[in-house]
Amino acid sequence: MSRDVMNRDVMNSSEASRKLASMRSEMSKSGLEAIRLRGVDWFAWATCGGNSAVILTGDTGIAEVLVTAQNAYVLTNHIEAQRLREEEVPADFEVLDFPWSEETFAYDRFVRDNVKGAVASDRPLAGERSLPSGVVDAKRTFEPEEIERYRAIGRDAGLAMKEALEAADPTWTEDRLAGEGARAMWKRGLHPTLTLVAGEKRLKTRRHPFPSSAPLAGRAMLVYCARRAGLYANLTRFVYFRKPTPDELKHHDDLLLIEAAILNATKPGVALRDCYQVLNESYEKFGYHNEILQHHQGGTCGYLSRETVATPSRAEVILENSAVAWNPSLVGAKMEDTFLVTSRGLENLTAIDAWPSVSVDGRSRPWILTK
Repeated sequence: MSRDVMNRDVMNSSEASRKLASMRSEMSKSGLEAIRLRGVDWFAWATCGGNSAVILTGDTGIAEVLVTAQNAYVLTNHIEAQRLREEEVPADFEVLDFPWSEETFAYDRFVRDNVKGAVASDRPLAGERSLPSGVVDAKRTFEPEEIERYRAIGRDAGLAMKEALEAADPTWTEDRLAGEGARAMWKRGLHPTLTLVAGEKRLKTRRHPFPSSAPLAGRAMLVYCARRAGLYANLTRFVYFRKPTPDELKHHDDLLLIEAAILNATKPGVALRDCYQVLNESYEKFGYHNEILQHHQGGTCGYLSRETVATPSRAEVILENSAVAWNPSLVGAKMEDTFLVTSRGLENLTAIDAWPSVSVDGRSRPWILTK
């Protein structure tokens, strides 16, 4: 069910209560009187999937969250208040509305008048602290209800990808395929926060191919970052309108073997810098020297399309019940799915049965759709 048609009375108050309790516990440990959350990612986390975005590309939206020891507020303007009460915010939060013409100043004034001690924020301004690490970890470690939402989001993103690529035609432009992809996402209540497309010509030279007027011709790659209830499903797929060449097949085959190494290494407690090293060694093993430098390799995800990108110096560890989306690539080939990391192994959230697949190290991985 799309969040836009959900009434707050059917939202899970238990999840919101646990998150508020977690924030208040961290506030007590850190000597904080309040936590103030401005980002659309943090708003979605705190409100159990609520949407504060109007402009999809904005880091901050039309509301923010303020949590104290006794109260939980959503601060917004009069334009948005009723919609948020009815569609986006659990009953655990009191929605306060202020005149749109002075909303920023009004929010600050309300906080000053009602909070006398230290305040921490995801985007701290003058006098505010950064969020305690325990709160940051809580956002990246999913509750059972979040996992169920994520499964549904990943499945719908996979179906939207399938629909777009099955409709694709070699005479289409990259722009048209991007439009079809966005349409398939919106149809399922998914925000198309990123839709990349490369056709035959640009696949050879572009790792981040923002769509253009170039024709798809013989083949195409489609990349999604699809968001719903604040959670991101990231995936990449290929369609061929001709028979792949032996060199193209070798690149796709090698990439799946390179990816297998990082999927096998992805476990709770493993540092992101160690994941980077595993990928680097895997590229080298298959003869692709310095290929890792041509494109970032992904990392953790969730309420951001990339919570943290793996680099040689990233010491953060992968948490149990968090999500990752690795992004290895070669010329003309890329692989990406969104996985839930559990103590029992990886769960592919963006896989669907009705897509060509191959087995790699005992794991089903998506293959090329050939038309």
